[in-house]
Amino acid sequence: MKAWGSWEWVLAALIVAVYVGFGFAIDGFASPYAIADSTTNMSEKALIAMAMALLIIAGEIDLSIAATMALCSLAMGYAMQAGAGAAGMLAAALGCGMACGAFNGWLVTRWQLPSIVVTIGTLSLYRGLALVLLGDQAITGYPEWLSQWGNGTLGDLLGWPWLIVPIECAVMLAMAVVFVLVQHRTVHGRRIYAIGANSVAARFSGIAVQRYRLLLFTVAGLMAALAAVQLTGRIGSTRPNLALGWELDAITIVILGGVAIEGGRGSIVGVLLAAVLLGGFTFALGMLNVSGMVMTTVVGGLLICVMVLPRARRRAGEGYR
Repeated sequence: MKAWGSWEWVLAALIVAVYVGFGFAIDGFASPYAIADSTTNMSEKALIAMAMALLIIAGEIDLSIAATMALCSLAMGYAMQAGAGAAGMLAAALGCGMACGAFNGWLVTRWQLPSIVVTIGTLSLYRGLALVLLGDQAITGYPEWLSQWGNGTLGDLLGWPWLIVPIECAVMLAMAVVFVLVQHRTVHGRRIYAIGANSVAARFSGIAVQRYRLLLFTVAGLMAALAAVQLTGRIGSTRPNLALGWELDAITIVILGGVAIEGGRGSIVGVLLAAVLLGGFTFALGMLNVSGMVMTTVVGGLLICVMVLPRARRRAGEGYR
């Protein structure tokens, strides 16, 4: 299956329009430093959106992915307070994410429960655990290496001041290459499409449907953990409301990227382009001092539009037959 299609080219054109349009309207928006800065928040959301895309293509969904981020950040904070080094802190965060994702997958595959119901429950469970354990407190005092990961650039690491690409963006691009290759260039990717298109037929064709579903939920937890490490390093603290509402942003990115909400269709390239588009647009709104509530309203309206428009186009096409 091709990674690029007509919708991906539309998204690419919209990205150009956003950066050119706001570049003329906002002083400094199109500067290299502003563009690099706009990728930080987008990079974290792109990580969880790619994992969400695979789940939705397979006919599942994970609404607990942002709450998992909060729990992973908390695990990393506790590891730091216990005296763990960099490896121990990363292991705590990644292990927590995989455990959360695997638990979601176990509930879905072992007990045959709808993933939307399961992950609504675990959303409350994971976020509630973070609230109970931290309350109104925050964990701070993270080491310099974590702050460097969240706020530094590749130039800082390599000693090249002109290389202003954020480390977060580089990590996201590296993971994007892995996701694109797996989804569009391997038999595993084709099996994920088959599961989403018709899970019963996929099972009869010899595909281990439940095993793939469990793996996809575990990968979603792992990507949530990676995003949590980056976000914690960027803001320098762990709070129970970390990434609050990001599941909505991730779903918006996935659907805007052309992934069919009913499963079986979509591309990781489209999801990445949608993340860049939404990230650039919200960054521009931030430079215009638009409030967070207004941005949330825009994201919610955009989610409704991108779900309704494809169906409206299909119905219009059927009306002309």
